[in-house]
Amino acid sequence: MKLAVVGGGSTYTPELIDGFARLRDTLPIEELVLVDPALDRLELVGGLARRIFAKQGHPGRITTTDDLDAGVEGADAVLLQLRVGGQAARNEDETWPLECGCVGQETTGAGGLAKALRTVPVVLDIAERVRRANPDAWIIDFTNPVGIVTRALLQAGHKAVGLCNVAIGFQRRFAGMLGVSPTDVHLDHVGLNHLTWETGVRLGGPEGENVLAKLLAEHGDALADTLRMPRDILDRLGVVPSYYLRYFYAHDEVVRELGTKPSRAAEVAEMERELLKMYGDPELDEKPELLAKRGGAYYSEAAVDLAASLLGGGGSPHQVVNTYNRGTLPFLPDDAVIEVQASVGHSGATPLPIAPVDPLYAGLMANVTAYEDLALEAALRGGRERVFRALLAHPLVGQYAYAEGLTDRLIAHNREHLAWA
Repeated sequence: MKLAVVGGGSTYTPELIDGFARLRDTLPIEELVLVDPALDRLELVGGLARRIFAKQGHPGRITTTDDLDAGVEGADAVLLQLRVGGQAARNEDETWPLECGCVGQETTGAGGLAKALRTVPVVLDIAERVRRANPDAWIIDFTNPVGIVTRALLQAGHKAVGLCNVAIGFQRRFAGMLGVSPTDVHLDHVGLNHLTWETGVRLGGPEGENVLAKLLAEHGDALADTLRMPRDILDRLGVVPSYYLRYFYAHDEVVRELGTKPSRAAEVAEMERELLKMYGDPELDEKPELLAKRGGAYYSEAAVDLAASLLGGGGSPHQVVNTYNRGTLPFLPDDAVIEVQASVGHSGATPLPIAPVDPLYAGLMANVTAYEDLALEAALRGGRERVFRALLAHPLVGQYAYAEGLTDRLIAHNREHLAWA
């Protein structure tokens, strides 16, 4: 089995490598290719990756290349984890929206739109080259904004599934609180990427006992602290929202906070400098503890599970993924990309049935889906007016004066990445 990781020079990659090494019985990789145009970073990451495999006794071969076509040739699956514009572009995504009084964040709001506009054309070009090299290869997208990018891939006819680590993070946290194995926890996870709610926590599988009320009663304070939301709100909602919902439920509070401290991109950039120094140490043969602060917790386990199922191996039968709606949520179009529990196998992902969704959540999902429609149109066709329409539709923007100001700033800060600008 051959896998390729596009964006293999990312500081995330050792997390992925560690998962591949530990879970080699689930996903028996013979060849792993790390693809990245940044050869200096790639060699540091590749060296550590080989040492991790060697320490854990993995027999697979790890190679590195900046040649995308050579790297994906013959790959059974290609994982996408790229960041167009790097941390510098992310830093801008997180700062210029604040000038208009709006949340600055890399995956949602105006910053998320900027990332989508930079990313979709690049990802589609990569996917076309993967299809030419091996039309049967699966594309697993971890590149944000995952929902929009996955929809672009599916709309273009690619064999693609989107992946996010929010659900597996909740699964692991809930399992620890309940004193059970993570494999015993099944989430009723519903929504769009970075706009999700845990409406049930079941023991043993989709039909198991729902212990969400018990979790909230016994661990509500800890969950509220983690999500940075009032305990009272969790009790009133009766669900566990993703931490990304704080951008919607406490928008003005978050904007004030963001204006008083360095951007997350600045923090991550400093971490990356430290991590790359560590990766260059020939004695280091395991992922460093600092990597846990970088983000992406449990990404490797989710990626292994998904790849194993898609390639006919021993992955879990049910996994939370991003895929076409196809009537699962009747208030959304069939071609909307939703993030839900799905049955995953060699033929792809099929969403499991979902109980009727509370209008409180369905309404926000429908609003953000409409924004994603317009965002994808802007990413594919370009144009200032399409950018303005997408921003005006976003519930974190929603006022024409804000949309005008944000449109001007988005284009000014991203001109080098937008062919039409």
